[in-house]
Amino acid sequence: MTEPTAVPVPNAVGQDGLLRGLSGLAAAVVELPLGLEVPGVDRDRALQREISEQLGDYVVPRLEHLEAPLLVVVGGSTGAGKSTLVNSIVGRRVTATGVLRPTTRTPVLVHHPADTEWFRSGRVLPDFARTGSSSRRANTIRQVATSTLWPGIAVLDAPDFDSIDETNRDMAEQLLGAADLWLFVTSAARYADQVPWDYLRRASERNASVAVVLDRTSPEALVDVRRHLARMLSEHGLSDVALFSVPESTPDGEGVLPAGDVEQITMWLRQLASDEVQRREIVLATLQGAIRHDVEASRQLEAALQRQVQAAAQLRKDVETVYHAAHADLMTAATDGSMLRGEVLARWQDFVGSGEIFRKLERTVGSWRDRLFRRTPTKPEEVEEAALSGLHLLILDRAERAAEEAARAWDGTAAGQDLLDSRRGLDRASRDVRVRAERIAREWRESVFELVSDQGADKKAKARALSLGVNAAGVTLMVVVFAGTAGLTGAELGIAGGTAAAGQAVLNAVFGDQAVRRLAEQAGKDLSRRIEELLADEADRFLTLLPDQAELENAHWQLEAAIAAVDEPRGRRRR
Repeated sequence: MTEPTAVPVPNAVGQDGLLRGLSGLAAAVVELPLGLEVPGVDRDRALQREISEQLGDYVVPRLEHLEAPLLVVVGGSTGAGKSTLVNSIVGRRVTATGVLRPTTRTPVLVHHPADTEWFRSGRVLPDFARTGSSSRRANTIRQVATSTLWPGIAVLDAPDFDSIDETNRDMAEQLLGAADLWLFVTSAARYADQVPWDYLRRASERNASVAVVLDRTSPEALVDVRRHLARMLSEHGLSDVALFSVPESTPDGEGVLPAGDVEQITMWLRQLASDEVQRREIVLATLQGAIRHDVEASRQLEAALQRQVQAAAQLRKDVETVYHAAHADLMTAATDGSMLRGEVLARWQDFVGSGEIFRKLERTVGSWRDRLFRRTPTKPEEVEEAALSGLHLLILDRAERAAEEAARAWDGTAAGQDLLDSRRGLDRASRDVRVRAERIAREWRESVFELVSDQGADKKAKARALSLGVNAAGVTLMVVVFAGTAGLTGAELGIAGGTAAAGQAVLNAVFGDQAVRRLAEQAGKDLSRRIEELLADEADRFLTLLPDQAELENAHWQLEAAIAAVDEPRGRRRR
């Protein structure tokens, strides 16, 4: 287990190192690649966003400017009276109130004119644009300067965190994460709701500075409700938070409650504004809790990233296994005799049986001709075309089946399904595979012919090769490569065996048996390479959708190093 993180109060010596470490952590977290739809990834991304926003909106800028005004974020449930409370604290209408929900669409930041530069400069809440009026744009705050608030403190009216508007809920959560002090507002009708307690629980986990306002409670129920609320706070580890009560009353035309109803709250905030030491203690307490939370939560992201690594590795393995098997199957089918069936076998038997190929090599190979049926004369080009067509169709068929198998393997996981949905048609071979398969067959033929031509370098071999003909010798070598008995049955077995042996004998007579074996091996390797390149490109249609392995490993290293860099200035090491 990891020991609890202890965060000391920043000092002039350690603050710079801590700030550098936290800035690095913020960069590492925001760049974390969590793109695969693995189980729990929505939770992981939410945590990533939460850490990134708190580090960027609060921790780093607050650590850079510890002397900035105290930011009090007023948050709560729908209809709790937050906006009315803010107006009442300020003493005039600065934020809209009403019965239509959501009332607070644009957060309102209220501060003393003397503190304007702190908030206008972006040193506080740097990711939020400032405006002088309400706006529907995301990440926008309406900034109001008023002398009725005290220097050293600012109050921000946040959207409801249980708003019907998702954008408002997200903004409320982001703003609460950027608060020095959370002022939670609830009412007699809403104080037991689950949503506020989820937020308060998280506040407790972060050791955030929190105060609670029980608003809109009738005088008759105030004592009982307050007592029950205090007990619930204690049960949730928040027994030491400040708890204020505001009786139910009617605001004036400015949306302001009677001064006496909010006197305790305004006196408390005024005291904080005037006491620099107490403000700093609140800032440091919240800051330390936020740093502790963000570091520990970042360790959870290490595990999240590991899940991404494992998922990517499995998806990659699925595809590579399918296409490696496809390559092996293709080469087996191309070299085990399976190609010497049907049209290819018939054309070759016609060619051999015609006797033309043996006529000039009668002494050496004439006996093989006698074992074969006499056929109608066939040119080597006809054998060649039949062989090329068979090889082309063989490659095309296996490429199509490989695409189906790879897609089926990915379809078994949520991450794979999401990737398949992002690129339609992966369950079929690429559109140009037919053309490429035909090109492979024809280019391989040319390569075989070149091998045969190059082999006849000495005068005797060249004379024999010329007497046979390069095309006939090349076609014969192709048949030798295709030769084999696996997969053939009955009459095919004997005929194909004899046919292949005849081709072997012809080439042996021309080049010699060792040279023929070498030629057949070279031709087979060349065909294997060409097919492998095609299937690798087909596999890449899947693999390019996966996060880069080096990128994942580098992200993990960056996050680990960033966490260590934050730990070091605090004099702490991981176990």
